[in-house]
Amino acid sequence: MSSTTLTPPLHQPVADARIGLRDHVRHTSALVRRNLLWIRQDPESMFDAVLMPIVFTLLFVYVFGGSIGQALGGGQDQYVQYVVPGMMAMMSMNIAMAVGTGFNQDFQNGIMDRFRTLPIGQGSVLFAKIVVELMRLLIATTIMMIVGVLVGFDITNWGGLLGAVGLSALFGTSIMWIFLVLGVTMKSAQSVQAMGFLVLMPLQFGSSIFAPTQSMPGWLQGFTDYNPLSSLADSARGLMVGGPVAHDIWVTVGWSAVLTLTMAPIAIHKFRTKN
Repeated sequence: MSSTTLTPPLHQPVADARIGLRDHVRHTSALVRRNLLWIRQDPESMFDAVLMPIVFTLLFVYVFGGSIGQALGGGQDQYVQYVVPGMMAMMSMNIAMAVGTGFNQDFQNGIMDRFRTLPIGQGSVLFAKIVVELMRLLIATTIMMIVGVLVGFDITNWGGLLGAVGLSALFGTSIMWIFLVLGVTMKSAQSVQAMGFLVLMPLQFGSSIFAPTQSMPGWLQGFTDYNPLSSLADSARGLMVGGPVAHDIWVTVGWSAVLTLTMAPIAIHKFRTKN
């Protein structure tokens, strides 16, 4: 009679349902600290959050500010008031992409396999990533606003500014769940980055972030009407410099809720079951 040897699985993740809320918070806090310590050891990982808002703000203001500002009925100063609030939407998308590439690299390095063998809530690993990327997003947004003020942006509504930052963080969180799914399912960080650019570029430039949509072709205006980045940019612009905001805020919140409720369970499931 032959005997069959059963090989135990490489990892046996602990079900989140068995772990209380307090332990989830404790695990998430410990993993947040781990990620922050990693950033301190690798400060180059902050280059995108620090340099990107400076480069893009200066680039669009001084390269396109004159011509687009004239189309807005003013000049470069008019364009600064237009583009700086809109760029909050760009920050939320670009920082969100980094969570996917970093997550994929952690899998390639074997770190995530180690985490999945520990008696911790599996969702805590993903929530910690989200928290740290939100911190990076706030840093990038703060730097962008400082540069914006230096090039002429006038902050007249501080409450509106805080509201715009909060709305950008909410939408950015929902996009991070998409990139976490990509980070788990795609084979390399380069693949995640390539896919991210293929999605980000049409969404960013086919929106009202950098220029008004009225001069765009009709078919493209139809796309921008349903583009959540247009709603986020218009919401931030209305909150910070004035204008109607109710519709765009509700559209942005709706997109954020749908994306989070759809993609967060998929990301957690893929993380638990990835071989």
